[in-house]
Formats: sequence, C-alpha cells, structure tokens
Amino acid sequence: MDIARRSIISLAILLTGWQGLVWITNVEPFILPGPWLVLVSLAGHLDLIGQHAAVTLLEIVLGLFFGSVFGILSAVSLSWFPHVRRWLLPLLVVTQAIPVFALAPVLVLWLGYGLASKVMMASLIIFFPVTAAFLDGLRQTEPGWLDLAQTMTATTAGAAKSGRWAMLRHIRIPAALPALASGLRVAASVAPIGAVVGEWVGSSAGLGYLMLHANGRMQIDLLFAALFVLAVIAVTIYFTLDWLLRRLLPWQPDSLAHD
Repeated sequence: MDIARRSIISLAILLTGWQGLVWITNVEPFILPGPWLVLVSLAGHLDLIGQHAAVTLLEIVLGLFFGSVFGILSAVSLSWFPHVRRWLLPLLVVTQAIPVFALAPVLVLWLGYGLASKVMMASLIIFFPVTAAFLDGLRQTEPGWLDLAQTMTATTAGAAKSGRWAMLRHIRIPAALPALASGLRVAASVAPIGAVVGEWVGSSAGLGYLMLHANGRMQIDLLFAALFVLAVIAVTIYFTLDWLLRRLLPWQPDSLAHD
C-alpha cells in the first residue's frame, strides 16, 4: 500500500473519530467544531488562508535551509578542529537549556515583525538537531575504513594534512550522511514550530497570526481550518524531504520497508 493511500485512510479514520466525538459529547462549536464546519470555513476563507499559508511556507522553507546549512557547516568545523570542539560543544549543549520560545520576543524586537525574525526562529530550532546528528555521524566513522585510509597515506606533513582532508571528504562525510539525513528529518518536523511561534509573538501575516486573531474573535472554525492547512504543509515538507533523501542516499536501505 503506497503512502498516499495510507495517508488518505489515516485521515479518514481521524475525521471519523473527530466527528464521532462531536456527536457523542454534543460539544458547542465554539469549543470544538466538527470537520464539516471546518471544511466550510476552509472553503469560505480559501483566499485568506492561502495568502497566510504562503507566508508561513516561505518562513519554514527558508528556516529549514539556513538552519540546515549552518548546522552542517558547524558540524564539519567541530569535527575538523578538535580544540574548538572541546570548548564549543559543551557551550552548544548548554544553550539548548534555554527555551528557544523565550527568544522569540527578543528576535522580534531585534529583527522586526517581518520575515527575518520568523526565519531566524525556525533556523535556531533546526540548527541543533542537524549539528548534533551530523557531528555524531562524523565521530562514529567505521574505524577500519580510517585505518585503511591511513595506511594508504604518506607520512610527510603535507601529505598528512591532505590525507586528513581526503579522509573527511571521501570517508567521514559520506559515512555520516545517513546520520545527517536523520537530523534533517527531525528538522523538517520541528521547523513549523519556530515559524508559528514567531508569528504568535509578533507578526502581520502567516498562519500563526491568522490562528491568533481567529481565536481572539471566537472564529474557532477558522482557527481549525488554518491549523489543518499548517498540518498539511508540515506533513508535505516532511515526506518531500524524506523522499528526496531516499533518492540521494540509495545505499542506505530501509530494513523496515517490508514490515
């Protein structure tokens, strides 16, 4: 069964359970609207939701790009410079103790209510998973491959330096790509969080902005419609990236694919 059919079946089960809960509890629509009311609101506000969704999508994609690039460069730098790694890696871990959400007001103050603060928020959330996953992959290269490369490298200083770069380029980085792929999948999952939280703190557009104002005006059906579109965007980004990574890393078989 392909992924599209499984997704449709899962969505149908979710909507059925949702509608059943509304019928059984007889909950008021301003607390929990049924799927039909949400669909009607989505159709009636399609242009409005589409405009805000385009802004959020751009923020997520840019945040995913910049956060991944800086994460990859940081992991390679920490792997190449061991003295820097000993000082910066503990600091990098300590910075994760600070809730990134607490930085959102500061980023809005520094970068304004526009696109930059939301992209920076998403990039900060994405940065650490990518860095940690890729660095872990670089540090756990198969020792036998490194020993074989060292025996094939000359012992002169210049050759040793070029040999170290060659091992990083041809052995460590390719061997760490599956770990990087895992980090990118995690990044794709959390990227919408940064964009939406940034929109909640301060923005003039985006699905988070729309949800916040819909909630303040008791337009709960519109809030759920925007939330549904956000979920569709997040799932689409994740599976698109997952499909792309599978094509770029054909030597990494999925042992659970036939379970």
